[in-house]
Amino acid sequence: MVNSNARNGTLRRGFHLGKLGFNLVGSYLGYQAQNVFLGEAERPLRQARFQRRVSQRAREELGNLKGPAMKLGQLVSMGGGILSLEALEELMNLQMRAPGMHASLARAQFKSTLGKYPEELFREFDPEPFAAASLGQVHRGITRNGEKVAIKIQYPAIRTAIENDFKLLRALTLPTRITGHIPAALLAEVERGMLEETDYLHEAQNVEFFRRELRALTYLSIPRVYHEWSGDRVLTMSFIEGESLREFLGREPGAELRDLVGNRLAEMYYTQLHRLKALHADQQPGNFLFRADGSIGLVDFGCVKRLHLDMSEVLTSIIHRSWQQGEVETRRLLGLLAGPQMPYRRARKLLPLLEDTANFLFPQGPATNPTVDFRAPALIKLAESNSKQLFRDRIYPPEFAFVSRAEAGLCHLLRELGAHVNIAAIWSRITAGGCTGTEGTEWTHGITNRKSQI
Repeated sequence: MVNSNARNGTLRRGFHLGKLGFNLVGSYLGYQAQNVFLGEAERPLRQARFQRRVSQRAREELGNLKGPAMKLGQLVSMGGGILSLEALEELMNLQMRAPGMHASLARAQFKSTLGKYPEELFREFDPEPFAAASLGQVHRGITRNGEKVAIKIQYPAIRTAIENDFKLLRALTLPTRITGHIPAALLAEVERGMLEETDYLHEAQNVEFFRRELRALTYLSIPRVYHEWSGDRVLTMSFIEGESLREFLGREPGAELRDLVGNRLAEMYYTQLHRLKALHADQQPGNFLFRADGSIGLVDFGCVKRLHLDMSEVLTSIIHRSWQQGEVETRRLLGLLAGPQMPYRRARKLLPLLEDTANFLFPQGPATNPTVDFRAPALIKLAESNSKQLFRDRIYPPEFAFVSRAEAGLCHLLRELGAHVNIAAIWSRITAGGCTGTEGTEWTHGITNRKSQI
């Protein structure tokens, strides 16, 4: 019976994905047919309407499916330069405003985990979620002692949905796995990471680890876990105040404040790579909260990648272009990146990608400006060309699955901020043992903070 249910779940989710694809193709053909009868002046408006309509349909279907399908939509929404503005605006809603489960279902899930309904444990519990994502939704609450909390409740059977989705994905990607363009180890790594996100007790450990290890970054707020009201499918944390990225940018902060926030986001990221050997790999805007003084809140620690690869050594080698120092250094770096499984001849195809990346992110030379403009179109083109080459030449190490996801998220945040960041200087300071701490928190530029939790 279990196998039958799992098979039916796989077929049902596969049907919905197939239906979505069929509907989008049908809408596109209809749009092209209408174009025959439109003049040149009417076509741009018609195209914008079409993009918004089909993107809304995709967002609604992916949001209802939850799990890997929704996470894919979130990742696509951060791919500036790939989709139209209309499509990106719709898919960005998946980062914070996915459809939630019914209040009665959330209460039942809470009780099945902790043995009591939320109203029995908290002085106040809001049955309407203020944030809903791919694996669970978050509710406001107030403890008996008057403390504000965020209560994260997992969707029922989401682990089974993930397993079913990956069964379907393996069937669909069989040709690319045979050719080696999508290694089986890569799919296994992504599935492992997503299944790990369904264990809220493990996430609680992640929260405490990052809260402890990043305490030197005094501008950063990380929630505190309430273990007495947490379990494998419910996680209760202190409530972090702040604004979403969209709200923050809607107040038109000055360039200095946007640069300050951008530099702090980069410092947070590279500190994790160098000191923690672990990475908050879900760097999408819905997991960050911003304040008028430049301080930042970081939430949702389900997707954390413990790094076996020494990214500190890798980044230092890239900054200094170690491959230019001879064959010994080249083999050492490629061995770190590609591992012993990848043939050296194929691994060498990584060198042009590393060269282009180093030239953009870590420019050198006496007349070179070391500060990177993250709105530069060249950065988007570089990311697209690198992704295509990694797939075409089959040089995508499984270890990079979540590191690449995190880097894409960071670049998206910096691009939205329009930040200018000297990454080489940040890296030099981190590796030398320094951090900015409270530096620069006086840059408020008169922005009024409207508090909210995302």
